Amino acid sequence: MQDRSGPTDQGPTASSASADPTPLAAREATPTLAASASASASASASGSAAAELVLPDACMDIVWTGGRLVVAGPDTRAHSVEMRAGEVAAGLRLAPGTAPALLGVVAHELRDQRVPLDEVWSARASRGVAEAVERAAPRGPGAVAAAIEDTLLGLSPLRQGVSGQVMLTMSARGAEVTEIARETGWSERQLRRHSHELFGYGLATLRRVLRLQAAVRLAGTETSLAAVAGGAGYSDQAHLARDVRALTGTTPTALFAGRTAAG
Repeated sequence: MQDRSGPTDQGPTASSASADPTPLAAREATPTLAASASASASASASGSAAAELVLPDACMDIVWTGGRLVVAGPDTRAHSVEMRAGEVAAGLRLAPGTAPALLGVVAHELRDQRVPLDEVWSARASRGVAEAVERAAPRGPGAVAAAIEDTLLGLSPLRQGVSGQVMLTMSARGAEVTEIARETGWSERQLRRHSHELFGYGLATLRRVLRLQAAVRLAGTETSLAAVAGGAGYSDQAHLARDVRALTGTTPTALFAGRTAAG
């Protein structure tokens, strides 16, 4: 894949980085509504063979696993990640809408894909990250995660235009396309194009993904599926069940098992 320029949204930008101890495969807790561009490093090691369900979260990741660096594009459905006994993984989770400017590729080209970093980024930049990871590997997955974060953000600080932030926060509130278009000053056609460039899919899918993430967070505190549905912005419990099935292939009860007493 050739290097490409990122989206054309050129609003004011901000950057930050924060540590996140969550295992990379468990990408439920995302910096979805961060006011600024952000990234979080994570690492995990498996003592025995295991599989985890990775939920769509509007983020993109730079992952080191199996001795190689991979870009995990924005997902539209959950997928299972299998780790062999003794396998380690580490990476950098990039907040929604920030990866395209960093990597120089529009998000929809990586939707539902796992692509080697050197096929997306410049050879020089990819080599710099790979060399940093190689030096850090003997110190364990935590050191690898830190090396990926330090090297990537040192080469190219994260940026997210104000319009991208507006699209993200308004979508999380369930705003309609017409309302977001009015707020950003774009036509609905321009808005769809920018959404695909920044997030990998249209605003309707972005709303569903963010709503699912809200439900997962609420499942840790609410005691009923009806309360989760209402708090996350679903019209009712049946709406929650339909969306969860469409995005994850399972039921809310099964998805939230171990996270909540909701039922």
